[in-house]
Amino acid sequence: MILDEHGERLTSRKLAANLTKWTDMPGVEPTFVIGGPFGLSDEVKAAARHSVRLSDMTLPHELARLTLLEQLYRAACIQKGIPYHHD
Repeated sequence: MILDEHGERLTSRKLAANLTKWTDMPGVEPTFVIGGPFGLSDEVKAAARHSVRLSDMTLPHELARLTLLEQLYRAACIQKGIPYHHD
Protein backbone atom coordinates (compact mmCIF):
# COMPACT_ATOMS: atom_id res chain seq x y z
CA MET A 1 0.00 0.00 0.00
CA ILE A 2 1.30 3.42 -0.87
CA LEU A 3 0.44 6.66 0.83
CA ASP A 4 -0.34 9.16 -1.89
CA GLU A 5 -2.17 12.47 -2.10
CA HIS A 6 -4.42 10.99 -4.81
CA GLY A 7 -5.15 7.79 -2.90
CA GLU A 8 -8.46 6.57 -1.52
CA ARG A 9 -9.89 8.37 1.49
CA LEU A 10 -10.48 5.87 4.29
CA THR A 11 -12.11 6.14 7.67
CA SER A 12 -10.35 4.46 10.58
CA ARG A 13 -13.00 1.73 10.56
CA LYS A 14 -12.53 1.12 6.83
CA LEU A 15 -8.75 0.92 7.31
CA ALA A 16 -9.29 -1.63 10.10
CA ALA A 17 -11.58 -3.68 7.84
CA ASN A 18 -9.07 -3.54 4.98
CA LEU A 19 -6.21 -4.59 7.28
CA THR A 20 -8.25 -7.57 8.43
CA LYS A 21 -8.89 -8.55 4.82
CA TRP A 22 -5.25 -8.04 3.78
CA THR A 23 -3.77 -9.94 6.71
CA ASP A 24 -6.18 -12.85 6.16
CA MET A 25 -4.89 -13.33 2.59
CA PRO A 26 -2.43 -16.24 2.46
CA GLY A 27 1.10 -15.20 1.58
CA VAL A 28 0.34 -11.47 1.71
CA GLU A 29 1.77 -9.07 4.27
CA PRO A 30 0.70 -5.43 4.19
CA THR A 31 3.61 -3.15 3.37
CA PHE A 32 3.32 0.62 3.60
CA VAL A 33 5.37 2.94 1.41
CA ILE A 34 5.71 6.62 2.26
CA GLY A 35 7.27 8.86 -0.36
CA GLY A 36 9.95 11.41 0.22
CA PRO A 37 9.78 15.13 -0.52
CA PHE A 38 9.12 14.51 -4.22
CA GLY A 39 6.59 11.72 -3.77
CA LEU A 40 6.79 8.25 -5.27
CA SER A 41 8.02 7.15 -8.68
CA ASP A 42 5.54 6.03 -11.31
CA GLU A 43 7.02 2.51 -11.05
CA VAL A 44 6.27 2.31 -7.32
CA LYS A 45 2.77 3.67 -7.88
CA ALA A 46 2.12 1.12 -10.63
CA ALA A 47 3.32 -1.78 -8.45
CA ALA A 48 1.08 -0.86 -5.49
CA ARG A 49 -2.06 -2.86 -4.81
CA HIS A 50 -3.68 0.02 -2.91
CA SER A 51 -3.22 3.75 -2.67
CA VAL A 52 -4.45 5.63 0.39
CA ARG A 53 -4.29 9.25 1.48
CA LEU A 54 -3.76 10.19 5.09
CA SER A 55 -4.91 13.77 4.66
CA ASP A 56 -5.99 16.30 2.08
CA MET A 57 -3.08 18.38 3.37
CA THR A 58 0.53 17.69 2.47
CA LEU A 59 2.43 16.15 5.38
CA PRO A 60 6.19 15.85 5.82
CA HIS A 61 7.09 12.18 5.53
CA GLU A 62 8.17 12.03 9.19
CA LEU A 63 4.71 13.22 10.27
CA ALA A 64 3.06 10.88 7.75
CA ARG A 65 4.94 7.97 9.37
CA LEU A 66 3.73 8.97 12.83
CA THR A 67 0.16 9.47 11.58
CA LEU A 68 0.22 6.07 9.87
CA LEU A 69 1.50 4.42 13.04
CA GLU A 70 -1.31 5.97 15.09
CA GLN A 71 -3.89 4.85 12.53
CA LEU A 72 -2.51 1.31 12.56
CA TYR A 73 -2.75 1.28 16.36
CA ARG A 74 -6.30 2.64 16.11
CA ALA A 75 -7.19 -0.03 13.53
CA ALA A 76 -5.83 -2.77 15.81
CA CYS A 77 -7.94 -1.41 18.68
CA ILE A 78 -11.02 -1.39 16.46
CA GLN A 79 -10.33 -4.98 15.39
CA LYS A 80 -9.94 -6.13 19.02
CA GLY A 81 -12.82 -4.07 20.40
CA ILE A 82 -10.50 -2.00 22.63
CA PRO A 83 -12.20 1.34 23.45
CA TYR A 84 -9.54 3.65 21.97
CA HIS A 85 -11.51 4.75 18.89
CA HIS A 86 -14.65 6.82 19.41
CA ASP A 87 -17.18 7.41 16.63
